[in-house]
Formats: sequence, structure tokens, C-alpha cells
Amino acid sequence: MVKGETVENEAVENEAVRRWIAAAARVVVLTGAGISTDSGIADFRGPQGLWTKNPEAEKRADIRYYLSDPEIRKAAWLARLESPVFAAEPNPGHLALVGLERRGNLLAIVTQNVDGLHQKAGSDPAKVLEVHGTAHWVKCWSCGETAPMERALDRVRAGEEDPPCRTCGGILKSATISFGQSLDPDVIDAAQRAAVACDLLLAVGSTLAVYPAAGLVPLAAQTRARVVIVNNQPTDFDELADAVIRRPISEVLPQLVASDPGA
Repeated sequence: MVKGETVENEAVENEAVRRWIAAAARVVVLTGAGISTDSGIADFRGPQGLWTKNPEAEKRADIRYYLSDPEIRKAAWLARLESPVFAAEPNPGHLALVGLERRGNLLAIVTQNVDGLHQKAGSDPAKVLEVHGTAHWVKCWSCGETAPMERALDRVRAGEEDPPCRTCGGILKSATISFGQSLDPDVIDAAQRAAVACDLLLAVGSTLAVYPAAGLVPLAAQTRARVVIVNNQPTDFDELADAVIRRPISEVLPQLVASDPGA
């Protein structure tokens, strides 16, 4: 196979990738929104994405609007009440990565998702690096206190449209990383170290358009790691990949990480 080439014979390509993953000693998996769509969580930028359908919704993910506009915060809390994230269950894609971890060659899962489905599926939380934080906790913008999201949602259900921090009265937001908000340097450093150390990087369900997560792909390639991209749309790094697969993630990922070729 030639880098960036999508092989017409899918069976041949899938078997080659399966063998690469089985032979790898240190696999890093980078996951984006696409791995969770089969769990009922829409992506953001795809054809049916949340922001594609409703560009105004993107303001709720911008820290400038969130902090300055109470109406944006109220809309954000209502959206959280209706979010499928909290009831979502892992799908076969998430479960496949648990199986990969149990085989002993998974170095890390670097995820751009905030849904916590990797941990819910059974992945070791210590191996899951959440680049964009988590939706399952809230954090006070003033004092930094954290609490489970469900407590704050209960307050919204009880009638508080924009619940403040109970300790200092500050603004509460989900413990996700919004546009304009600094990433956790420790998480980014750990992700980059994993990308440099791996011998195979598997990018799943990501447009590879958002940095610094997208930068892990060329970083791994520079150290001569194999790069495999599984995504239903083209990405900026397809030409860099050793294999590009465009099949449903929940269908193909269990096949790619199966130790038994007949699995």
C-alpha cells in the first residue's frame, strides 16, 4: 500500500491493518466525535453536525460569549439538560479499544471527546487523555471548585436558569475546554509524549482539523510510526497515512483490533 492510498480491496487493506495493530508494541489511539455518533451523540462539524445545523450553538462553546452573556449561559444549561451525552452508552467501537487494551499493547487513548464513553466502556482512566476535558463535571470560573455535573443539572431542573457556584457565587461551566480557554498543559504533554513513543497511531472518527490533537499525527509519523486513519470524510493528513479506511467505525474497528483474524 502507498501512503494516502485508499485500497479498493477492502478485505486486503483491513487484514494488513489488523496485522500491523497486532504486531505493534505501543499503540496510541486518537479519537474524535465520529467514534461516538453510533452512541447517539452528534458530531459538530460533519454534514449533520450540531454546529453545521445551528451555527448559533457554537457561541455556547466560546468562553468569551459564555462568560459575558447570561443568556448564552442559560441556553447552555438548557442544552445540557437535553444532551444525549449523559445517557449515552458505549458502542462496539469503544468496546473494541477495551479489548485492545487488555491485549497489553495500548499505550494511550487520546480523545477529543468529552462524553466519557471510553471510561464507561471499561478503558483504564489512567490511559485516557481527555484533551478537551469532560462534560461530567462542572468547574467554577472564579474559585476553581469542581463538582459532578448532575448536581448542577438538578438545580437547573429545580428552576435555577444559570446556577452560580455555591461556594463563591462565581460562574459555573462544564469542565470542558471552550474556544478561547487554555488547554491543560499536562494532558497535552502526555499526549505528545505518547505520540512520540508509539509505533502505531490509529486516528478514529476525527477530522484532524483541531490542534493540538491533530498535530499528534505528523508527530507520530516523524518518529516512523505507522499511521492509520479511520474516518468517513477526508482529513488533512490522509496523504501522510499508511492506510485510510472509510467504513462505519462500529463495524470496522472491532475487526481491525481483533487478535483473531476470524473475529
